[in-house]
Amino acid sequence: MPRGDKSAYTERQKRKAEHIEESEREQGRSEEDAERIAWATVNKQEGGGKRGGGGRKGTKKAAKKTARKTTKKAAKKTTRKPAKKATRKAAKKTASKAPRKSARKAAKKATRKATKKTARKSASKGAARKTTRRTPRKTAKASGTSNGRTRGD
Repeated sequence: MPRGDKSAYTERQKRKAEHIEESEREQGRSEEDAERIAWATVNKQEGGGKRGGGGRKGTKKAAKKTARKTTKKAAKKTTRKPAKKATRKAAKKTASKAPRKSARKAAKKATRKATKKTARKSASKGAARKTTRRTPRKTAKASGTSNGRTRGD
């Protein structure tokens, strides 16, 4: 196929290019420039010349890109789920109780409260683990003895 051959384009794409070319000519562009702009526009919008008919299969590169996007989205969702559930529950409770005018403020407060609560829970779990490890040392220091000896010995 020689360079500049338009046989790969569909009739619709050709009509589109023709319409754009006419529009460019009306704006005062030269014939050559108008044609160049028209086909560049069709290529940009449609992704180049395509045969008419059934669906066109995508490239491997595009498939990889979409796969990467979906895995990233899934990873984000799993990290956000627990906090989202808590905020929704809290927002529903306050929205049903509060009047319409202050519903927005109440919902915001509830979401903040719920996120703080979940953060506290996760922090307290970690703190509880740490305190159970430290307890024997703290009690020995508090009593002033270590291994049965006093500080004065």
